[in-house]
Amino acid sequence: MIAIIDYKAGNLTSVYLAFESLGIDAEVTNDPSTIARASRVVFPGDGAARSAMDHLQELGLTALIPKLVADGKPFLGVCLGTQIILEHSDENDGVDCLGIIPGRVLRFEPSDKMVKIPQMGWNTVTFKVTHPLFDGIDDGSEFYFIHSYFPSPAQACHILGETDYADETFASIMGRENLVATQFHPERSGRIGLQLLENFSRWDGSC
Repeated sequence: MIAIIDYKAGNLTSVYLAFESLGIDAEVTNDPSTIARASRVVFPGDGAARSAMDHLQELGLTALIPKLVADGKPFLGVCLGTQIILEHSDENDGVDCLGIIPGRVLRFEPSDKMVKIPQMGWNTVTFKVTHPLFDGIDDGSEFYFIHSYFPSPAQACHILGETDYADETFASIMGRENLVATQFHPERSGRIGLQLLENFSRWDGSC
């Protein structure tokens, strides 16, 4: 079973429905024991960094999530779930986050004020590595984004894919070992997004 972590952030239902459409057993839950027993974990979400961290603290999940990653469980972050696995977010006047991957979350500040923030829509992802989650997906494929802030990992080795927007080339996919995290929404990205989720459902955490 795949556990989809419920920490009162948005977009959980669409992630669950994407797995359901693939015939993959998934459950939306905030129960630590259920999450710990799951074969794989998805950490999705829409919303703001401060409220997300507050809810994780209230639910007793701030220690569990890094432990799951450290223990080698296949783990997929999505959108807000990708941002708050970094050390710090500049959102909400600055928020300390989970610190699983070194780095911070920055706001788009385009020089051209006609560039729309948030980025909302389809954009290209360039793969920087070969990875099991990319099987059957062409390099340069387009995925669906909606975000005003972007991940900036401290080490290039944690960048698995990149995207250009608003004067930035940013890490649209981060990862290490059994962890992959996407700034885009695979569950909203049509056939290629479903392919990524199906690949995740078979992934044993090695790369």
